[in-house]
Amino acid sequence: MASLNVGNLGEYLREQRRNAQLSLRQLADAAGVSNPYLSQIERGLRKPSAEVLQQVAKALRISAETLYVRAGILDAERDRDDVETRAVILADPSLNEGQKQVLLQVYESFRRENGFGADTDDGAPGMPDPPVKAPQNPQ
Repeated sequence: MASLNVGNLGEYLREQRRNAQLSLRQLADAAGVSNPYLSQIERGLRKPSAEVLQQVAKALRISAETLYVRAGILDAERDRDDVETRAVILADPSLNEGQKQVLLQVYESFRRENGFGADTDDGAPGMPDPPVKAPQNPQ
């Protein structure tokens, strides 16, 4: 079976899985994908969807955007600033997960407003996004 142009992604995933000290089966279970499918991704035989990459990234606790670039879903040059900004937000240890998601939503809203990321806009053209309420951090 010929390898698709996703070998770089597969090698990177295998390295990240090993760094996380997870077996292939453990990662497959955590990501909600089948063990054989994940094995095929690692060997460069399958090109996963953005949704699968997001699940795998969450299970590995790494940036989904990095996987998107390696899979060819995002253009590395064009989207570098966006990816780096998202990675910094996701890596900030002073924010909880809810706060990170809200911050990413606000960031994406501003990008759409300024004419970037329009291909990910699921709202009506010219309509502002609904306001986002930040989660309360009880102390």
